[in-house]
Amino acid sequence: MGKKPSRAHNSRKRKNRISVIYAVILAVFAVFEIIIIKDHLNNDHESIVADNTVREYKISDGEKNFLILVNGSNPIPENYETELTELSNGQSVDSRIYPDLQKMFDDMREQGIYPVVGEGYRTAEAQQKAMDDKIEAFMHDGCSKKIAERLAAEQVAVVGTSEHQLGLAVDINADKTKSDNEEVYAWLAENAYKYGFILRYPANKVKITGYDYEPWHYRYVGKENAEIIHSEGICLEEYVENYEE
Repeated sequence: MGKKPSRAHNSRKRKNRISVIYAVILAVFAVFEIIIIKDHLNNDHESIVADNTVREYKISDGEKNFLILVNGSNPIPENYETELTELSNGQSVDSRIYPDLQKMFDDMREQGIYPVVGEGYRTAEAQQKAMDDKIEAFMHDGCSKKIAERLAAEQVAVVGTSEHQLGLAVDINADKTKSDNEEVYAWLAENAYKYGFILRYPANKVKITGYDYEPWHYRYVGKENAEIIHSEGICLEEYVENYEE
């Protein structure tokens, strides 16, 4: 007969079996962990691709007319014409935007906020005067003419590249006898899109628009367009680039 295994021998065998089983379990978990990590990475990659997918905005024919893009790289078309409506303070706007502008102002006044259109439509002559005045102001502050012209161009559009010459843009400020600019700007930032107007030069879009933040400058684009631009947090340049014909 063979020699009976000792208790110590049996104990070692049990420990060895447990070690093998434990190693197998760890290996299985490792495989599952690798699968989960790969799946997580794949999902992350897919979400990044989705976030960077160019959106195409479908615009109704009636509102495409309000999407004319005017900036330093896109001058006003030579054949552009507009029918104007004169406001009570002598400023004028494109007649098509007047009803929504009036409605917006009426609603603001009902809420105790009193806006005025500081600047509406500008002729080419008026736009040039705005540029000349700004250059003169910088020179008065001690800038050379060359530097003054460069600084002025960052704040005032060159003739032919100003939205004010379209009649679709308005500078909205406060009636200082009843309101202050900050409450007017705050109300507009939250509500203007409901009436078809967008903040044309947002603070976070300077590199795209080419102009400093102007909380008073609003551009009419139509209610459908304004709703999308506002909700997406984009500027007109980005919107026009990606909308679907």
